[in-house]
Amino acid sequence: MWKTQVDIFVAFFRSGMLGFGGGPSTIPLVHKEVVGQYKWMTDEEFANVLALGNTLPGPIATKMAGYIGYQVGGKIGLLNAICATVLPTVFFLIGLIGVLSTYRDSRIVVGITQAITPVVGVMMIVLTYQFLKQSKKGIGWTQTIILAVISLIAYQLLAIHPAFVIGILLVYGLAKKESKPKDQNQTEKQNISG
Repeated sequence: MWKTQVDIFVAFFRSGMLGFGGGPSTIPLVHKEVVGQYKWMTDEEFANVLALGNTLPGPIATKMAGYIGYQVGGKIGLLNAICATVLPTVFFLIGLIGVLSTYRDSRIVVGITQAITPVVGVMMIVLTYQFLKQSKKGIGWTQTIILAVISLIAYQLLAIHPAFVIGILLVYGLAKKESKPKDQNQTEKQNISG
């Protein structure tokens, strides 16, 4: 129990400490810890947590930390993971706010910010690719591409909030999953009678 709580704290503290820029940069780091390092979840389970977290209000990092912390370590794990996620921000904010506000126009500070942005972009591309591969296993390339294009159009061109897009896709996925066993049962009955 104690080791699990230490692992939860370390995993989310590291993610929170290195997640420059908030949620988008934190997600791949949490994925690396939760799926890669500690193997608390599979890629599919992580994708489900991410989708669920995106439908709820508030920062994604704390929602994911709370859910995963609870799954792994119960109520104490939930509090532990949330604290570990928030503490790095609090420490850095208190420690660096004066320096950054004083030197915000400095070439060094601007350079640091500009240098980190492509790294965050690459981490998001890698995570997106992993999710696409996982989706291919579940529903195939054709459906994955169609749903990705529809989501892109809804989000970018029609300016529909991502939570609504995710919610609609969750309903679609649930409806599809419920209809699949019925189709398989009918096929099995036809094979037996035929």
